[in-house]
Amino acid sequence: MPPRKKEYGIKRASGSLVHFRAPVSATTVRRHSAVVPSVLTFAVIVASGGLLLMIEKGMLNSVQTPPPRANGRKVEYRLRSSSDTAADVESQIVQEIRNRTIRSVCGQRNMPHSVWSLSPLQRKTLLQHILVNDEHRFLYCYVPKVACSNWKRVLKVLSGALANVDVKVKMDHRADLLFLSDLPPDEIRHRLRHYFKFMFVREPMARLLSAYRNKFGEIEAYQRKYGAEIIRRYRKGYAKDKKISGNDVTFTEFTRYLVDEDPERMNEHWMPIYNLCQPCAIEYDFIGSYERLESDASYVLERVGAPQHVRFPERQTWYKPVTKETLHYYLCTVPQKFLKELLPKYILDFSLFGYPLPNTTTEYCRH
Repeated sequence: MPPRKKEYGIKRASGSLVHFRAPVSATTVRRHSAVVPSVLTFAVIVASGGLLLMIEKGMLNSVQTPPPRANGRKVEYRLRSSSDTAADVESQIVQEIRNRTIRSVCGQRNMPHSVWSLSPLQRKTLLQHILVNDEHRFLYCYVPKVACSNWKRVLKVLSGALANVDVKVKMDHRADLLFLSDLPPDEIRHRLRHYFKFMFVREPMARLLSAYRNKFGEIEAYQRKYGAEIIRRYRKGYAKDKKISGNDVTFTEFTRYLVDEDPERMNEHWMPIYNLCQPCAIEYDFIGSYERLESDASYVLERVGAPQHVRFPERQTWYKPVTKETLHYYLCTVPQKFLKELLPKYILDFSLFGYPLPNTTTEYCRH
């Protein structure tokens, strides 16, 4: 088996190691250094957009500004051995902006600072979404509609339950997987303290649209359970109809349903990422992006010491991606008043993970 690429690092004051991939030459970095100011400015704007809305809504009235760097918070830097050094630099900046935003928001007194400070319902939801691999000493908080099925395949390969990620088998989302909720409190504490912890995020509205198209367009069980209820609740003349199939829910109806739902009690496929993984209660070592799935997944596999033959699965040929154009079309079909009520429910997903709020102005939607 060929050896893995050598990693480099520097010691922090805390004694932990900041890891770097194979270094990029100084000449190459200088060549692309011009991208740093523009990318940094863009990233700051992106990360700040959601916070501005929180301020407008009065959601941060009681928040006090913490020091720029909270004690003990880790920042994961990385340089990939890649020809696209500009993308490398941008990726590092996005990670740094995301880390700083999380430290800033999560450093407030009114935010949870440990798993045990969460409410029983919040803690139950969180622990049921964290998968454990003891051999490679990592915890993965899975988020539905953010490539979690493929990550579960990877975990099953690492545990020996699957021969490889390409095995044609229907995914059982619980069999052969160990969840943090399966363990007693002392073992949970040990793993939270000593294991590498990661999660993956996705643009919030793209994730909702993906869930809508999949669950109400393809899954009969969701159509019967949620689709029929949504139609009875929001479509005129159907309140007492018992023969509804639930397979023709509109995106506007789905949006109205989400507006009326309690985020802490939502189905996991549209529950806010913040509520699923509680990034203030758990100090994640790495937060990857669906938009950078291939490179971020490769980094995680290398970081946890996965064998060379274990790779992240390629997207299936039947997969229908949510494009910017598709998302624009669906969002522009929803009345503004519903979107204005919906966005605050996902505001921490936008703010903490550095996603800009969607532009659904009348002028923008005309194009």
